[in-house]
This record gives sequence, C-alpha cells and structure tokens, in this order.
Amino acid sequence: MCLAIPLRLVSVEGKHAVGEAGGLTQNIRIDFIPGAAPGDYVMVHAGFAIEKLTKEQAEENLASLQADIDAF
Repeated sequence: MCLAIPLRLVSVEGKHAVGEAGGLTQNIRIDFIPGAAPGDYVMVHAGFAIEKLTKEQAEENLASLQADIDAF
C-alpha cells in the first residue's frame, strides 16, 4: 500500500524543502512543483512533493488520516 501525506512547506531551497504536519518535519524534494514557496501545501509520497494542494484540501486529508488512526 502506498500512502501520500499532505505537508505545509516551512522552507524552500532550490529543489529541496522542509515540510511540516502535526509538529513533525520532513526533508523533501519539490522537483515536480514549480514555484513552490514556504506556506504552500503539497502532497508528499516517498520524499517527493507530487501535487500542490489548497489549505482546505490538506486539512481535509489530514482529518481523514487522523480519523482512520483514531478508529484503529
């Protein structure tokens, strides 16, 4: 099973960025997201941002993940 997680970009330096969700940070690559900037939300899979999201989309995804965790 593959899982992608929405993260908020905290910092961007070239093709590298730091993403954050739930107080945890992750170093990621943003090669596929032209113009990515701090504050943007992205879907991350295997260390790569694969899609840009709105804040609402990211929050909805995170809420769904949290509901699944709570149900487990």
